[in-house]
Amino acid sequence: MRRGSRSGPAGWLQILSPFLLPLFHGALPDQIRYTIPEELAKNSVVGNLAKDLGLGVQDLPTRKLRVSADREYFTVNSESGDLLVGDRIDREQICGKQVLCILEFDIVAEKPLNIFHVAVILQDINDNTPVFKPSKVDLNIGESTRSGKTFPLDPALDSDAGSNSLQKYYLSDNEYFSVSEKETSDGRKYPELVLKRSLDREEHNFHQLVLTAVDGGDPARSGTAQIRIQVTDANDNPPMFSQDVFRVTLREDVPPGFSVLQVMATDQDEGINAEITYSFHNVDEHVEHFFKLDKKTGEITTKDNLDFESAKSYSLNVEAKDPGDLASHCSIQVEILDENDCVPEVTVTSVFTPLPEDSPPGTVIALIKTRDRDSGENGEVYCHVLEKSEFILKSSSKNYYKLVTARALDREAIPEYNVTIAATDRGKPPLSSSVIIALSISDVNDNAPIFHQASYFVHVAENNPPGASIAQVSASDPDLGPNGRVSYSILASDLEPRALSSYVSVNQDSGVVFAQRAFDHEQLRSFQLTLQARDQGSPALSANVSIHVLVGDLNDNAPRVLYPALEPDGSALFDMVPRAAEPGYLVTKVVAVDADSGHNAWLSYHVLQASDPGLFSLGLRTGEVRTARALGDKDAAHQLLLVAVRDGGQPPLSATATLHLIFADSLQEDLPDLSDDPLPYGHQAEQQFYLVEAVALISVLFLLAVILAVALHLRRSSSPAAWGCFQAGLSSNSAPGVLPRYCEGTLPYSYNVCIASQSAKTEFNFLNVTPEVAPSRDLLCDDASWIPNRALGDTEVPFVSDSISKVSINFFFYFSGSFHIQIFITQILVLPLVLQSKHSPLTSLQKLDRKKLYPGWWLVTQRA
Repeated sequence: MRRGSRSGPAGWLQILSPFLLPLFHGALPDQIRYTIPEELAKNSVVGNLAKDLGLGVQDLPTRKLRVSADREYFTVNSESGDLLVGDRIDREQICGKQVLCILEFDIVAEKPLNIFHVAVILQDINDNTPVFKPSKVDLNIGESTRSGKTFPLDPALDSDAGSNSLQKYYLSDNEYFSVSEKETSDGRKYPELVLKRSLDREEHNFHQLVLTAVDGGDPARSGTAQIRIQVTDANDNPPMFSQDVFRVTLREDVPPGFSVLQVMATDQDEGINAEITYSFHNVDEHVEHFFKLDKKTGEITTKDNLDFESAKSYSLNVEAKDPGDLASHCSIQVEILDENDCVPEVTVTSVFTPLPEDSPPGTVIALIKTRDRDSGENGEVYCHVLEKSEFILKSSSKNYYKLVTARALDREAIPEYNVTIAATDRGKPPLSSSVIIALSISDVNDNAPIFHQASYFVHVAENNPPGASIAQVSASDPDLGPNGRVSYSILASDLEPRALSSYVSVNQDSGVVFAQRAFDHEQLRSFQLTLQARDQGSPALSANVSIHVLVGDLNDNAPRVLYPALEPDGSALFDMVPRAAEPGYLVTKVVAVDADSGHNAWLSYHVLQASDPGLFSLGLRTGEVRTARALGDKDAAHQLLLVAVRDGGQPPLSATATLHLIFADSLQEDLPDLSDDPLPYGHQAEQQFYLVEAVALISVLFLLAVILAVALHLRRSSSPAAWGCFQAGLSSNSAPGVLPRYCEGTLPYSYNVCIASQSAKTEFNFLNVTPEVAPSRDLLCDDASWIPNRALGDTEVPFVSDSISKVSINFFFYFSGSFHIQIFITQILVLPLVLQSKHSPLTSLQKLDRKKLYPGWWLVTQRA
């Protein structure tokens, strides 16, 4: 067996493919080309892409080279820039029987955005063995067949291309048959069995042959088929077709079962030798997948949907054979017409998001690639943006588009976009598809804070507590993060700069304005602040707002009387009134002011006390004092008016003024003493008489009570020791001139005695014992009835409790102390009676301090 050398057009094309590649330069502009064998291992280096693109290794992290293709057979090493094999590359699967197999794809580089076209030529390797289908062939040849007759055989299938494809057929040695090669219009070779000499069924009725197919690889691969020949009796006429080639045109959208063509052959034989059967002969497997042949009628129909994008034409070889195995062949060329059945494909290869809102018009947002597998106008695609006027599409190169901004963006108005890209072909009717690009807009500090009010007016009542919140300003910033975070500060004020911090402060986070001190309306009625709101952006933006603070008045100042006032020496002023003054005569005017304002400073005048209430009238709002009637003969020349000045606050505050009014015709008259009581003399005489009479009566009653109490106590005492207390030598410190026997009269000690009523018991306690004359021991010796009064704080002064009269008294007292007791009792009993009199001179003093008027009464009240 002899191997044939490379021959034929296919072999030469395989050899000359590297030289033919430059001829495609016009069809593949600006391409980077590489040539590699198929079936390279994964991660094998195809070439240094970065070097071929003119990029340095230091530029690779920035440019981010990547492959844009339907299937990533290749990848780019991000560190070295090498183009690597990323997946198994089977040339036969990609290009089939094509002589020149080229893989085209795009390389995308960012910053700046560029697209490079790359073509990789795949060289075939001998990785497929020729295979016969079927591997066993049965032939029936009549013995009358003349020599030179050929019998077509099914070719061996070899997926390799070029020199590695099927090159030669060999037949095992025999004396009757040989093999010859035929080539179809598409370059495929198929064998034919040639009868070298006539057969003799009687001599050899069966022949066994081996057919070998060899490819042109190095080393060569081969496949074999068994041919079994049965010699039959003569069948002289083979079937004949009306023509050798039939041409049919089909639309790709014809349904399965559609009738393509019906072939028909005729046989001049008769009977059984004229019965013809039809079958596909020497066709590819995919032909039998799409087409079906009826063996009896010769009708060819479609079995599956056709696809112009998968195959544009089909070649069908039909064999017509009679029972004597005489056969003839015809070829049917089926041309597929393209229909617009492929929807355009839109692929987003790059999206630059988020996009800063200050990006200028024309900024590239995304890179978009389109594809339509249809041909002609059906495959022409144009893209456009739906609805969004902020973006436009610009054609880049070879079905690439750039999505760019058409105008300025504003994140505060629209923070996110869903941009819809629609792709439409030019078919009839047109088909379209769309893709949505989600685009986020990033924030920049392009908005200054905005206050919610143009200005603020704040009312604050005076005397506010320091540290209290008086106002709050608020500003908003639509920016995000630090660009929208607002802080507040005081920028300016009409207050003194040094005093500003002592008046107000502002919380930089919340905008709450605090008072640092209590405001005084009388000192500061209003002031103005300028507050600034500032964001945290870079550069920072700010806005200002003015705050008018009005300090409200409170009734915290009492009226102040300007007239009448005291003389510098402290004496009181007086006003003279003519004795002949008529009713309504303006005597004087009380003048008062109030530091408050508004209703709090609205003053009214009222008479609190008057010597003669009907003699004068007082203006409620004017403070004018006028005569209400003419002066009578019994009226005193000195009249006293106590005037109260009240403001209109709640609660009201007041002040008093004392008017001394003197009725006289001239200054030469004898004026009464202003310190004397101006009440009539008759009233004073009557009151003095009542007072003296009451004091005398009380003194007599007091002396009788003391004598009776001493007598009763001495009578009840049965112990001589009780009388022994009045013995000489009881006191070691006796003053000169004192009688030696105390029982005869006066005691040598002086006491201040206080009488108090407590729990229905009258007690006499010695107060203010003179230390020099205090006894060295208890006066009542060992009498148990003397108990110290601890509750009153008297630790050394004894007292006696009487069971009948409930009177406690000390035995030893000096009778000169009775005067204090009388005065005390007079204050308790007499003064209240006098005060109740309507003519009492003390009626106007009821509101004065009672401790100063009658301290004894006050002391008893406190002890009770």
